[in-house]
Amino acid sequence: MTPIRALTIVVYGVLLLGSAQREPRPRTVTGTIRGRIEVRTSGSNEVRPDVAALGMHAVHDRPDRRRSVVYLETAPRAAFDPNEEPRASMDQRNENFVPHVLAIVAGTTVDFPNDDSTYHSVFSLSKPKPFNLGRYAAGRSKAVRFDQAGIVRVFCDIHSHMSAFILVFAHRYFAMTDDEGRYRLLNVPAGSYTLTVWNETIHGDAPRRAIAIAAEGGDIDADFTIR
Repeated sequence: MTPIRALTIVVYGVLLLGSAQREPRPRTVTGTIRGRIEVRTSGSNEVRPDVAALGMHAVHDRPDRRRSVVYLETAPRAAFDPNEEPRASMDQRNENFVPHVLAIVAGTTVDFPNDDSTYHSVFSLSKPKPFNLGRYAAGRSKAVRFDQAGIVRVFCDIHSHMSAFILVFAHRYFAMTDDEGRYRLLNVPAGSYTLTVWNETIHGDAPRRAIAIAAEGGDIDADFTIR
């Protein structure tokens, strides 16, 4: 075999190998879980009275307690990845936490900006992430990184009527309901799961439902009513 012919065979083999390596990976089949959460709990949007405000006009907004979080109890293996999470924010505005409910992935840093005209003192005694940011004035912001999954209840040490929830998940398969109670869980791999709903007005067991994404993917409708 001549040197030129041998070189030609080697180059041809390299080209074939490169072509094989560039072949696209099989597409993962996924589906969408969608639906609506109707909250019918009486008094679900009531706020406990602030003793300091008795006899005065209330200037703070009422938090919307109809917001729900829908999530998979057991997530697909692909859900656990080491990606760096973007920052989230929980504002302090009109003596209220905005949003009242925040859902994040573990590893997310949450900013707590003070956009009010008064001091605030944000803290939590919750086991997944106890913290105390101390008092800070309007225009300032402090941050907390949430590394452990769980529910974190947030308060203000100055204003007793202020409270919020941060739901920290170990996976990405969760969704917050919109103003009409609708949600969408996107890119869920084929498989069987338990779909669960969290809402602060729920007392007792959380509503849950067994669902399955078919091997060919597709959409699944799952509505819940919270009474």
